[in-house]
Amino acid sequence: MIAVISPAKSLDFESIAPCEISMVPHFQKDADYLASKLGKLKTSELGNLLGISQKLAHLNAERYSTWKTAQLKQALFAYNGDVYDGLDAKTFSLQEIDFSQKHLQILSGLYGLLRPLEIIKPYRIDMGTAFATPKGANIYKFWGDRITDQLKKRIKESGSNVLINLASQEYFSAINTKKLKARIITPGFKDMSNGKYAMVSFFAKRARGMMSRFIIQNSITDFEMLVGFDDSGYRFNHELSKGDNWVFTRG
Repeated sequence: MIAVISPAKSLDFESIAPCEISMVPHFQKDADYLASKLGKLKTSELGNLLGISQKLAHLNAERYSTWKTAQLKQALFAYNGDVYDGLDAKTFSLQEIDFSQKHLQILSGLYGLLRPLEIIKPYRIDMGTAFATPKGANIYKFWGDRITDQLKKRIKESGSNVLINLASQEYFSAINTKKLKARIITPGFKDMSNGKYAMVSFFAKRARGMMSRFIIQNSITDFEMLVGFDDSGYRFNHELSKGDNWVFTRG
């Protein structure tokens, strides 16, 4: 069983990673290629491409212009958004880090597919970015089915043909689900709001991280055990769940 999550725009390259083990990403050459192309853009062009402020455009233009000598950190500890707040990987034991390495994957616009201990450099580009390359008009076209092919191999290595989709729609759209040929369980998280259950983005992102943590800390390889997830008051909701779209609610 493999779980996939999205990356985060916010990064933490200041704190020291609690683990020294690291490895080179499978798609490192592709990441270097994209970074080199992005590094040739003017700051204003990069800002418009990414839809970010001038301040962030300058930051990322500098990142890409100094790419070859940039700082490195394991992906598991470098991303720093809502999902990763819920994951709280800095508190993992070495055994839990090892389990995450085998059962958690991070989708990335720049790196394609990352294992937790694969090292990344500071960057900013989303999977849905309309950045043209010889392979097509956007990042989805750049990756084609290569992410799917690699993920398929890793699912097979896990010993169970099940994928737990804890990624956002933007990132999960990079996967060709028909070609993947795996059973895909997609947990959803809803909170009580104005008398009915609704998805609240901030809480849902944190919950995806918390479920990833639940999988890792309990060494879960049987997807049916996910119904026991009860962190922060969430409970499996039989009535709202349909097929492999599993809904967890609270409130």
